Amino acid sequence: MNARMEDDKILTLYRNRSEDAIRESRKKYENYCYKIAKSILSSHEDAEECVSDAFVKAWQSIPPHSPKSLSAYLGAITRNLAINRLEASLTAKRNAKILPVLDELAEILPATEGQEEMVNEILLRQALNSFLASLPLQARRIFLQRYWYCQSAKEIAKAFGMTESNVRVLLHRTRNDLKRFLEQEGILV
Repeated sequence: MNARMEDDKILTLYRNRSEDAIRESRKKYENYCYKIAKSILSSHEDAEECVSDAFVKAWQSIPPHSPKSLSAYLGAITRNLAINRLEASLTAKRNAKILPVLDELAEILPATEGQEEMVNEILLRQALNSFLASLPLQARRIFLQRYWYCQSAKEIAKAFGMTESNVRVLLHRTRNDLKRFLEQEGILV
């Protein structure tokens, strides 16, 4: 079995416009990206299409982008593509899976409009990163499993050896802590 190529070498392939970049990215990150897409989408075929689209989008965006973490970059692309696909599907089918997850945070996170949107998004991202860094490791992991990977309380409980009720309580408390943190940072008024 061939050893997997290091990320810096894969990024060099992207910058050099070598088609091997996609092949090496797939070898190393296809399963990771599929897990992200499948946690959002119920269809195996839709998840596979999102993963394929993610590698194409990475090809189109590197350069000019030069991600520090290829796995995080591919994961974010995959997640965004899967959410966009789900939203399109929900519009057609009215079948909700991720909307309750996003609604849980929508009550806390501020909506941004107009020219200030980019600045607000950067400030919000920095505040979220600071908040997550302040959490105990288990609370941070559970928060990310719910709001990044869109896992259900049942899935999280099983993975962490907890009850669903404990997971829900922890998430509720963490959202409340996030709200207080954002208010203290002046992001929420």
